[in-house]
Amino acid sequence: MGLTLMEGNEAIAWGALAAGCRFFAGYPITPATTIYNTMLRLLPPNGGICLQGEDEIASIGFCLGASMAGLKAMTATSGPGMSLYSEQISFALGSEIPIVIVDVQRLGPSTGSATKGADGDIQFLQWGNSGGLPVIVLAPVDVKDCYVLTMQAFNLAERFRCPVFLAANKEVSMIRETLDLERLRLPEVLERRMADGREPFLPFAAREGRYVPDFLPIGGQTLVRQTSSTHGPDGYITTDPNQIALMQARRFAKISTAASKITCYDEYPVANPDTLVIAYGVTARAARAAVKRVEESGGKAGLLVLKTLWPVPEALIREKAAPCRRVIVPEMNLGQYVREIERILPGKTIDFIGQMNGELITPGRIQEVIQHG
Repeated sequence: MGLTLMEGNEAIAWGALAAGCRFFAGYPITPATTIYNTMLRLLPPNGGICLQGEDEIASIGFCLGASMAGLKAMTATSGPGMSLYSEQISFALGSEIPIVIVDVQRLGPSTGSATKGADGDIQFLQWGNSGGLPVIVLAPVDVKDCYVLTMQAFNLAERFRCPVFLAANKEVSMIRETLDLERLRLPEVLERRMADGREPFLPFAAREGRYVPDFLPIGGQTLVRQTSSTHGPDGYITTDPNQIALMQARRFAKISTAASKITCYDEYPVANPDTLVIAYGVTARAARAAVKRVEESGGKAGLLVLKTLWPVPEALIREKAAPCRRVIVPEMNLGQYVREIERILPGKTIDFIGQMNGELITPGRIQEVIQHG
């Protein structure tokens, strides 16, 4: 395909195809609809299936069924659809069903402004499920990230048997940028670990030294039990508190203990920085411009761009913030991820730049805070 002008949503679809996605179901919603449109064009010629559900609940349900049958599946929506996805997300977490969920965020709450961007769903992506188990959330900065991080999302979903979210944004997803697909450094495509069908199969039993169970598809020659209720390693419903505790601890540990391996980031380092800007998503683009302007005027400000938001890369944040007197966190919301930074860096001066009015945070505003507080 080579050099092409591509929208962020199109790049997400192409990245999904490259990762082996062969099932997509969704419901039209601005600003995520062009992901569905592109998948409708890409999947059928490549042996895949693309469906429009009657609503968001049905759409993600189709994807979970396809994933349980062994297909790599993806769905895409925006904030109102995420609210409707919530129960099925909990099912995917509890029954360890791999799926990639794209949230192209728009200004909320509720229907909000369909054509205005925001990053108002960041906490909701982590905590919008019953049970409070950890999730994986990746945040693209540009069209290249939309392609590559979508591939990473599928790899993580397969590796950890869990839902993985792509926290996109109307501004990132609907911008068009030049992308050279032939020069992209792409991750190796991973598949979920398959069980030996000749051995007795326990669908939720992890091998010794592992946290993730091996997989067999439903509908095959080996009986595979799936349930959304509390269950033991054999898939049968249980009320045994010891068994329940062990299952919950394993599901918690498979994500939380692998945080350093999941972490993706970029940085703009400077020698002996006084200030560190921590940003993600489209705001990281403005932050990059701001720190370059500060450097050109003789200032010392570094930039850490987080592309993995959950699990929080705590060790990375502490390491990069250690030499700095203060930390600045710009977000297109009223204060969500900054709470994690404040928790991780007690004693540091944390300056928050929040904005949730449908407009982008400008480089000038970030530069002003860096230089004048």
